[in-house]
Amino acid sequence: MKLVVRVRLLPTPRQAAALEATLTACNEAATWAASVAFEEGARKNLALRKLAYQGIKTRWGLGAQAAQHSIKKTCDAYTTLTANLRAGRYGKPGSKRHTHASGKPVAFRPQAAQPYDDRMLSWQHEARTVSIWTTTGRMKNLAFTGQAEQLEVLARHRQGESDLVHQGGKWYLIATCEIPEAALNTHPVAFLGVDLGIVNIAATSDGERHCGRRINRKRENDRKLRRKLQQKQTKSAKRRARKYAGKEARRNKDINHKISKRIVAEAQRTGRGVALEDLKGIRERARLRKPQRTTLHSWTFAQLGAFIAYKAKKAGVPVVYVDPAYTSQECSQCHHTERGNRPSQAWFACRSCGFVDHADHNSSHNIAHRGWMAWVCGAQSAAPELTPIA
Repeated sequence: MKLVVRVRLLPTPRQAAALEATLTACNEAATWAASVAFEEGARKNLALRKLAYQGIKTRWGLGAQAAQHSIKKTCDAYTTLTANLRAGRYGKPGSKRHTHASGKPVAFRPQAAQPYDDRMLSWQHEARTVSIWTTTGRMKNLAFTGQAEQLEVLARHRQGESDLVHQGGKWYLIATCEIPEAALNTHPVAFLGVDLGIVNIAATSDGERHCGRRINRKRENDRKLRRKLQQKQTKSAKRRARKYAGKEARRNKDINHKISKRIVAEAQRTGRGVALEDLKGIRERARLRKPQRTTLHSWTFAQLGAFIAYKAKKAGVPVVYVDPAYTSQECSQCHHTERGNRPSQAWFACRSCGFVDHADHNSSHNIAHRGWMAWVCGAQSAAPELTPIA
């Protein structure tokens, strides 16, 4: 399986200037190639290379590999744009947003990421330095640092391209690593159900609840602070807004990593699989008021589900996705389903058998049961084939 490792570069002022000039030149070349692709209708790699390759090398002085990567980056951007347009993420054809996205060439920020292959970048893991291509020549002895575990994974399993990124005044290299997968547990004893929510980020069928009250309170405070800074429109307010940019996303990512790690570790320890709700399209289906929509749209359930999935794959823990319909209204004991079974947001009380439990805990049991049924119905038979008797 593929994972990415991000290491921080520690350039000197002279090295940082060379990296910035290189990144700017590559992105200007990619933006020019995107305009050529838009005008000529050449959005495939080979066709665009015939039109833009020589011009990029002559005008910006890029090397052969850097020019090809800039062209490929442009083609990938158009492929992503086409997929998003077809999926309706920019609205219906003819709408203002759809026309605005499809009616102009793709453009790249001056600090957008630039891919590097092994011809342009080499790693010296013992010295913790890299040798990297720039527009001013090959730059050697560029120091990097990172967490010990990540550096060990990088040294052992790095394969393919790496991306040079300039973010928040800091320089990073994002490397792709090919990690061997653990053998899949094809005979889980049961499934650990995980109910995802807003009040409780995740509730498991073991009774563990990861409360979201604290993160929701911080998220609301950050939202108020951004609104206040946007209204001031002063230089200090803009500077402070840039300082806090991405803070909420980084906090959510850290919390999701911790929650997913605990869930997968518990499932692996007990020999179980993990059952998750299939929540695709929930934002389009939900009919809520504006304040509730804001809370729902900032809910990072997709990221948490993705973290659980890749950590489970790495550990050999099976993961199944189940239909979330009526899991909050169904009794986990007698399976009676009724809207009246939820007298409040936090509690579940079955009107048929009288079973009372925390609502999220009850839902997680239903998800675990549906996960087990999906696994049993979908798993291939392990019985040996019968040998015909002559």
